[in-house]
Amino acid sequence: MKIENENKNNTLGNQKDNRADTVELPSVKDISIGEDINMQTGFQATNILKAIEIIKKMKENHATVVLAFTANMIATGLRGIIRDLVKEKFVDLIITTGGSLDHDFIRCSEKYYIGNFNYNDKQLHKLGINRIGNILVPNKAYISFEKKIKPVLEEAYSKKKIITPSGLARTMGGHACEDSFLYWAYKNNIPVYSPGITDSALGMQMYFFKQQHKDFGVDVTGDMDQLAQSMLTADKTGAIVIGGGISKHHTIGVNILRDGLDYAVYITTASEWDGSLSGAKTQEAISWGKIREEANHITVYGEATTIFPTMMRIYNQDTKREK
Repeated sequence: MKIENENKNNTLGNQKDNRADTVELPSVKDISIGEDINMQTGFQATNILKAIEIIKKMKENHATVVLAFTANMIATGLRGIIRDLVKEKFVDLIITTGGSLDHDFIRCSEKYYIGNFNYNDKQLHKLGINRIGNILVPNKAYISFEKKIKPVLEEAYSKKKIITPSGLARTMGGHACEDSFLYWAYKNNIPVYSPGITDSALGMQMYFFKQQHKDFGVDVTGDMDQLAQSMLTADKTGAIVIGGGISKHHTIGVNILRDGLDYAVYITTASEWDGSLSGAKTQEAISWGKIREEANHITVYGEATTIFPTMMRIYNQDTKREK
C-alpha cells in the first residue's frame, strides 16, 4: 500500500522536504506463539524494533553511547542488564541519579524483595519496610549502607577534600561487588555522572560526613568539563534514555554543545500533555537543539522492566545472526 508522504509539503519558514511524494507501507504481520515481535507487529512492538535499529546504527557508526536511567531501575532485576552493558563496554558513559548509586551499592550485601503494589503502607512503615512499587526494601538495608559507605567517603576525602560525583561513583565502584554496575564502570573506566547526587541516601550520608569534615564538599560542576568534552570530541553521539527526570535532561542538555544527539531512544510511561520533561517525546528535543533535525530517534511507550529486556534480547539475537 502506498500513502502520500505527510512530510512532503510540511514547511516551516523556508525549509522544504524534498522526499518522495509517496511511501510504501508494509502490511501488518501476525506472530505465532513463541515467535518474537517484529517491525510489522504494530503499536509499541513496532517501535521497539525501530529502537533496536537505531541502537544498531549507534554501534555500527561508532557513536559515543550514553545510557541514562532513573534509580528505580536499579532496585529491579534490570540492574543485571545495565551491569552487563557496562561490563561489555556497550556504553561509553552513564548519567543517572544518586539513588542508583544507593541501590547498586546496597544490593551488593542486602536483598530486596518482591511484594505487592497494594500492600498497606501504614503497616509496612510500622514494620520498617519501604516500598518501591511492588519491591520492598527493609530499613536494615539502609542501616547497612550507612556503615559501609563511611569508609568509602573517608577514602575519597583522603584523596581530595572536594570531590566530583563521578569521582565518588568511581571510589564506590572500587568497593562494590561484581554484580554491581559501579564495579564494572570502575574496572572499565566508564564514567558515571550523577548531577543530582545529593537527592539520595548517599546525599544524606555525605551531609552527615560533612558535619565532622567541614572542608568536605561535592563539586557537581566539576564533572561538566569532562562530560562536555566527551560530547564535543565525539564524531557522533547516541543516547538510550530509560525514564525521565534529571538523568534524561542532563543527557540531552549537554548535547546542545554539539548541536544535538545523532541517535536517541527514549523508553517512558510518561505523557507529553502536561509539558513535563519526563513526558516530552524525542521530537520536542529537536526544537531545543538537543537532538539533531536529521537524527534517528524514537520514543517507546511502556514500562522499562518489560520493554528494555525485550529490546536488548532481540538486539543480541539480531547481531549474532548478522555476524
